[in-house]
Amino acid sequence: MKIKLTKLKIMCTFIAAAGALLLASCADMQSGNTISLLSAAGFRARTPQTPKQQQIYAALPPYQVERATIKGRTFYVYKDEKTGVAYVGREAEYQRYHQLALQQRIAENYYMAAEMDRAAAWGWYGAWGPAGVWW
Repeated sequence: MKIKLTKLKIMCTFIAAAGALLLASCADMQSGNTISLLSAAGFRARTPQTPKQQQIYAALPPYQVERATIKGRTFYVYKDEKTGVAYVGREAEYQRYHQLALQQRIAENYYMAAEMDRAAAWGWYGAWGPAGVWW
């Protein structure tokens, strides 16, 4: 009985670690995708140099596009905490970023629909294969 509990604890620890690794890798991929879209939209990578810039950078939430107004001028800033870089753009770059993100989402939806159609054409109706095999 004690051996089974130990194996169960090891298995649960392994599953939890694998899940955490998977979530971290998905978050990392999402961050990389956002940076690619921001760069393609014309956002500029900036490393905070002055104490004032470092203070503003530290106050930003990581991995989110934030709107900031400084001296009446509107900027959009994305803080990449891993690399210590801020991606900065104006209204035009921000609008372009939204267009690119929307186009990518539409492309992903078309891809998923095509994959579902392809799977249905082969008779796969779920994770367990065709219904006729199991019933």
